[in-house]
Amino acid sequence: MKIIFSRKGFDSASGGGPSPIVNGRALSLPIPDTMGISRITYGNLGLGGHARRASRGKLSGRHRCHNDPMFCDDGQALLGQCSAAQTHLANHGVGEGDVFLFFGLFCEDGGAPHHRIFGYLQVERVVHLAQCSEAERAEFAALDHPHALGMHASNDAIYCGRGSAAAPADDALQLTAQGENPSIWRIPAWLEETGLSYHARQDRWLGEGRLQSVARGQEFVADIGEREDARRWAQEIIALIES
Repeated sequence: MKIIFSRKGFDSASGGGPSPIVNGRALSLPIPDTMGISRITYGNLGLGGHARRASRGKLSGRHRCHNDPMFCDDGQALLGQCSAAQTHLANHGVGEGDVFLFFGLFCEDGGAPHHRIFGYLQVERVVHLAQCSEAERAEFAALDHPHALGMHASNDAIYCGRGSAAAPADDALQLTAQGENPSIWRIPAWLEETGLSYHARQDRWLGEGRLQSVARGQEFVADIGEREDARRWAQEIIALIES
């Protein structure tokens, strides 16, 4: 089994600032649409005001957004990925039974920006859009999934499964260590033993349950195998997200 720490949503480079915490829950703002294919605006999602504030006025409800990962009313979650990030996932064998934990940069009024987990997806199937049937692709397009509306790369894929977002702003879901800059994470003990893709440099592992996470990148894979401690940790995180 693999656990993928998947960076998504607004930050200083994509959107212009952290996503907000609203009524005690992490509200991840989708990044702006840069390909001109999305049919969804921030206003459609009820996020116009939040996007305007987080972007310092650069975005508003009329701007289109890349609504991905997508969380449906029936409890299904969809994540599109392509190019080097999808190649990375494929090279690590990510597929059925693996778990994406979505994290991003957040800030509460008066608080410091920090990384926190806001959602998850437990993979049930992977659909490769260049190989699937037109009917299957049309089903995703009907949901306005951006990767189905227009191919982003030749290896476009959509990961499908149970999932949810808007997790409570629980301390246990905060990755950033207290009093540190966002990239200094507090991590479970098992992660120091399994390692994490893109984090091979030993000087990133700071000891005492801390990790200097990389500045950029989207998908960080931990291959936990059959480790019960890591599986229990993932189950507890999912339960918190759903609470």
